[in-house]
Formats: sequence, structure tokens, C-alpha cells
Amino acid sequence: MSVGRIDLVRSSFEKKAPLSEPIDKRVTDIFGELVFDRAKMHKYLEPDALSSLLDCIDKGKALDRKTADKVAAGMKEWALEHHVTHVTHWFQPLTEGTAEKHETMLEYDGLGSIEERFDGSSLIQQEPDASSFPNGGIRATFEARGYTAWDPTSPVFIQGDTLCIPTIFVSYTGEALDYKTPLKRALKAVCESALPICRLFDPSVSKVYSYLGWEQEYFLVDEALYASRTDLMITGRTLMGHMSSKSQQLADHYFGAIPGRVAAFMRDLELEALRLGIPVKTRHNEVAPNQFELAPVFGEANLANDQNQILMNLMATIARKHSFVVLLHEKPFEGINGSGKHNNWSLGTDTGVNLLAPGKDARGNLQFIIFLVNSLAAVQKHNALLKASVASSGNEHRLGGHEAPPAIISAFLGRTMTEVLHKLLELPSGTPVEIAGKKGRKVGPVEIPEIFLDNTDRNRTSPFAFTGNRFEFRAVGSSANCAGALTVLNAAVADRLTEFKSELDKELAKGKKFEVAVMDVLKPVIASIIDVICFDGNGYSEEWVREAERRGLDTCTCVPDMIAAYTAPESVAMFERTGVFSGRELQARNEVKWDTYSKKIQIEAKVMSRMAVNHIIPAALEYKARLLKGLNDNLGVFGNTENCTFELKAVEEISSLVEELRIQVDELQAALADAGNAPDSYSAAMKNSGVAARLRRLRVPIDRLEEIVDNRIWPLPKYRELLFIS
Repeated sequence: MSVGRIDLVRSSFEKKAPLSEPIDKRVTDIFGELVFDRAKMHKYLEPDALSSLLDCIDKGKALDRKTADKVAAGMKEWALEHHVTHVTHWFQPLTEGTAEKHETMLEYDGLGSIEERFDGSSLIQQEPDASSFPNGGIRATFEARGYTAWDPTSPVFIQGDTLCIPTIFVSYTGEALDYKTPLKRALKAVCESALPICRLFDPSVSKVYSYLGWEQEYFLVDEALYASRTDLMITGRTLMGHMSSKSQQLADHYFGAIPGRVAAFMRDLELEALRLGIPVKTRHNEVAPNQFELAPVFGEANLANDQNQILMNLMATIARKHSFVVLLHEKPFEGINGSGKHNNWSLGTDTGVNLLAPGKDARGNLQFIIFLVNSLAAVQKHNALLKASVASSGNEHRLGGHEAPPAIISAFLGRTMTEVLHKLLELPSGTPVEIAGKKGRKVGPVEIPEIFLDNTDRNRTSPFAFTGNRFEFRAVGSSANCAGALTVLNAAVADRLTEFKSELDKELAKGKKFEVAVMDVLKPVIASIIDVICFDGNGYSEEWVREAERRGLDTCTCVPDMIAAYTAPESVAMFERTGVFSGRELQARNEVKWDTYSKKIQIEAKVMSRMAVNHIIPAALEYKARLLKGLNDNLGVFGNTENCTFELKAVEEISSLVEELRIQVDELQAALADAGNAPDSYSAAMKNSGVAARLRRLRVPIDRLEEIVDNRIWPLPKYRELLFIS
């Protein structure tokens, strides 16, 4: 006997909050226990192997085979102590997720026995084939080999019985087939372009790092209710559903008391994350019902991105243990806030200086201004490309939805920093500039107030907001791999810093003083950005769209056209100059993105049309039949239907809505067939963009029917049931 919808709702609300088992250790003791970090390296590696591996990690030096064998031996000893039986090269293909192929450590010794074996060759490189992953035409069927290669800068970790080795994933010809490879190229580029500038201020600087602090938003739904919603199970979002009478309008969920079941889930998630070296810091209720957020301490960008990918997998696994399902779709519910993953980005030196934070003295502040202004210039020049880096079918529903940044990339500086730039711009040419430090002692004509962080507000409508010591790129989607946005951002900034250094060298060659030369280069850049990319107003207004167009910013809202920015001539030139992507790799990325966009919409369209035919129309007709029977009974008893006004109107409206629904389903099927005949991936994506618009129209009669049909007949859990956890 099948379980009815009401029974599912009742059972989900009757569940008790599971209690997490208490741990017998302090969290500081378990942090990183499943990670082969530097402490483990010192314990399990011979001194010469340790020295070589640290040189590889910190200085980029290559490992020879003999050293790799020694490193693998140390890792094997540590792994066996944790009862590991398998090894996998863990990578990030162009699917927005992660991939792994597990292989046992056991090898046959040829004498009738087996032994545990793990050597340098197994550590450094594998050939997983993985020919079915998206590649955009880079890998032909007859040359399908793909290679994974160890990334020593991202520590090896253990999940379950498996030793996971973070790797890049490239084709036989060395072209990137993943997210990690171009990210590492971009991080190398920004280091190499920033380093010469930093050494003008401190010759001891030997490396510049890009830092990331992600904020992961997500929804939780009860797994019993999830299992009865085909759209949630297959697409990750509700394709239909009328708004609950109460949703987020009272703002009572935001930062409210965390429900017991959710708190138990969060605790178990955090403990597992800490064991894997993920420094989780904050947790709280978000604005929408059933929406929550988790964020870690800042970390080096490559490692922080890996940790976010690990965490998303952890969330899915641990949620099931608490009878939840995690939703990472950017817009799982219509009419309430969607989920993003704010990327807090900064640059810093190995000497401990945050290049996007005001300095301790005048010279440090000049360095800060250089990196702030050039970062803004990079964002302005490549604003369309930055938007392309976050464009997806899921984020299409979220961006501009009055709870997320608009689909126009602008930067917010706040009043204090805007005034500083205006003052710098107003200085006479050739004026030596010393910018006062945090001590507040004025040593020049421009002063940054001592309590600087408190003077910078956060404009929630800005996609790229300066928050005192970093930029917050708020347009990244919840399900996205952060590497997509970080690759573009770091590459664009690297290109701009290289241009700045070249211009500065020319001015210094004229015999100008350093501070004068810096400002002579910076002032034209400030003038070009201050009234273009910088915007402190309401990003949701129609006036801003018109103003952005006037300023020359990209205002495109069509995802397939957004994606095309990757292969715009200025984008290709920038990526090739920085060594991040080749033109062929960029074209392949576009092909993958367009194809993924089309396939996701096609899946949604098929699910929605089948649900309409198999769930919604039958329920509506069943209720209509009941009403008609009542009308017939009334006619038999009273000889008329004069006292049946409600029933008559309901039957009429249901009939009209069902007919509208049938027509729209037929039109949707025709649009799907037409999209399948497109000559190329871009044309298909454009046609599927039209299919997506039909999905939005199709849900209108469905959502109205949900309001009319008897609750006992309606076949799907409603928003009022999905969105509240007791």
C-alpha cells in the first residue's frame, strides 16, 4: 500500500531530533586528523623527502621519482593506521562536482598472496580514462585518454576507507579538462604579476597568495517529502508550487534559533569538516525558511576551493543521516530567497601583508591603493567575463531576484573609500603623496581614518563589494565550483597588474620619485573607474539598468549570451597573455557550458510536462468529477443548482485551467523538439532559453490549480509543508 501525501507530511513532522554522539576530544584535537598536513609530513617522512616535498609545495620545485616513492611510503604508513584500503585520484571535472575512481592498495605478489602496495607512480599520476566527462570537443572518442596528476599544494585526505589525492585532470595533449588546472594557472599568474610590485615596498617578499573565504548557503528539506516531489529529486528545485501564506515576510527565521534537528545535523557536519581540516567558523539561519549558511575561516584559494567541494559532498551524506536532503540549487523555491556562495577574495604576501587592507603606515597604504585600484580596473574591463563565470541555468533564476546581486557587475566601495579616491584624483600632477596610516597621524594630504573597517558598509545589491580588507564577489551560485569565478578574477587582476607595472617602469625611467610615478600612473586609472564600475546605489532599480548601459557596462541577462563572453577577443587575449587558457580551451569551455545549460533545461521541461500530465491534470479532473457528482446529486434532490455557486465556478475554472495546461504542455513539447534540431550548441542553448521561459508560464495554471483542488487530492507536498522544519 502506497503512503499518501498527508501521511508523508505527518511522519516528517513527527520525527524526533536525532542527538549527535558526544565526542571525547576537544575540537582542536580532531582538527585535520584525516589530512596529511605538515604535521603528518614531519612525522611520517624521512628528512630528505620532507625537505623536497616542502620545496615542491612552497617553491614549485619538481619531485623526482625516488623522492615520490618515499613520500608515498609515508602516506601509506599513515593511511594504514586509519584502516585505509583504497586510493583515488580526486578531481574536479567540468560537471560542477567532483570525481573519483577507487583502486585497492592490494597487489598480487605472483606467489599466491597479496600485499598492500602504494608507490610514487600511483601517487603522482594516473590514467582514469574518464572519457564520458564533458570536454567540449577537446577529446575525440578515438583519443579519449585523460590524465590525473597530483597537486601537492592541496593535502591528501581520507574519506571512509579511501585515501583521496587531489589532482588536476588534463587531456593527452595537456589541455585542461577540469576546474583546478586553470585555477592554479591563474593563481600562478597573479603571484607573478603582483610579486614585482610588492618587492618595490618589501624586497623580502617571495610569494603572493590569493585568498578565498566562501559562504555556503543551502536549504534542508525532509527526505520523506523530498522523495514525493519528482521535480526536487531530478532537478534539485520545485518546478511548481504555490507560495505558502507565511514564508519569509516576517524575517523571523533569519538569525533565529536553529531547529533541534538542524542543529544536530550542523554539529555532525562541522565535526567531520574539522577532521578534514576545513576550518568552519560560522553557522546560522538564513532569510528564507529552511535556509541556512556555513562559512569557514579564510584560506589559500586553491585549498579553500577544494575544501568547499569536499564540504558539499559531506553535506549530502550527513544530511541523510538526519533524514534531511540538502538542496544546493540556486533557486529551489519560487518567491523566496535563493542560495548563493559569496566568494570573499583578497591577495596577501608570504610576509603576512593583506594587500587589500589599509597599511600600517603611508607606504603600506600606497601599496594598498595600488592593488585596490587595479583590482577595480580589472573588474571593469572584464565585467562581462566575470558575469559569464557565474552564469548557469540555476543562477539565472537567482540573479536580480531582489535577494541577490543584479545581472550587472558593479563594485561598491562605501563612502569613506570613495572619498579617498576622489581626493587622490583631485591632487595636482606631480604632488608627492603620503597616505596616513591607521595611527591617524596625518603625514600627507590624504588620510584613511583609523577605524577603517567600520567606515565601509555592505551594499547587498552590489555583486562586487569592498568590505574593508577584501572584495566580496556575491554573484557566485550555491552549487557552483568557486574555481570558475576565481580563475577569471585572478587572471583579470594579474593582467591588469602586469600592465600597471609596465607603465610604472616607464615613469620611473623618466627619473620621477617613486610616489609621484605611482600616482601619475594611478590617477588616469582612478578617473576611468570611479564613475563607471563604482556604484553605491540600488542595483535593483530600473534606473540602474539604464545608467549601467550608459556607462558601458554589460547588461545582458541571457545566459547563453553571457557565456559567450569567454571567447570575446579581449577575453581570449587576456587569458592567453596570462597563460590561464588557450583559445581552444576557451571554446571547449563554452561548448560545455552551453550544452550543460541546454540539458538542464531539457530535463526540467520533460519532468514538468510529465508531472503536469501524470500528477496535476488527473488530480484536477478527480476533484472536478467530485464537484460534478455533487452538482448532479443536488439537481436530483432540489431539481436545480441555484445553491451551488461555488461548485459551478470551481468546475468552470478547473476546466479552463486544465485546457490551458494541456495546450501549454503541447507547446512545450513542440519547443523541446525544435531545440533538439539546433545546428550547434550555442543555437541549442538559445532555443532552450525560450523553453525555460515556457516553464515559467506553465507553472501559472498549475499553481492556481493547487489553490483550488481539495488538499486531500493534491498529489504533491506543498510549500507550506516543505519549508518548515519542526
